[in-house]
Amino acid sequence: MVSKIEVRDLSISVLALSLAFSGFNFKALPITILIIVLVFAFHELSHKFVAQKYGCFAEYRMWPLGIALALLSSFTGIIFAAPGATYISPYTRKKFAFSVAHLTKKEYGKISLAGPLTNIIVGLTFLILLFVYPLDLFLTISNISFFLAFFNLLPIFPLDGSKVFAWDIKIWLVVFAASLIGLIFLSLV
Repeated sequence: MVSKIEVRDLSISVLALSLAFSGFNFKALPITILIIVLVFAFHELSHKFVAQKYGCFAEYRMWPLGIALALLSSFTGIIFAAPGATYISPYTRKKFAFSVAHLTKKEYGKISLAGPLTNIIVGLTFLILLFVYPLDLFLTISNISFFLAFFNLLPIFPLDGSKVFAWDIKIWLVVFAASLIGLIFLSLV
């Protein structure tokens, strides 16, 4: 279930990132919104749905400073793409009570892995489509997907990579390498 506040926060974040990635090109904005929904909103919703699978309450919240940084950094050519995050609580609401879901390190690692893994899957899907239909759109989607996976997998708290790294360094290394290889490959295309 998605709340009105979550829809609002995701919408504002998608719009801000779309403005940043389009370079404030309003003609390109509709297609950029589509791209950002694919690579950013799906990333955040992946965290949410995996957390809910483990019995947690999870909801996306925008970070106003992160939105401002994304918009301002777009003028430098290197976008700080952290307009918010999916917050996870071990408390789940049942009809008239709360219950607690205790997360193991592995479960928390899987929740953190869900977003970047979604980006890698989207990036790889559009990379394959790029070879079938050589469209700039597919190249852009793939590039942004691998970039967001790479950025989020950096093992720096509070990024996803720090939690995946703490859970299982081998899994972190595989997905981090996949995101890096995707970026390097796309730079050669």
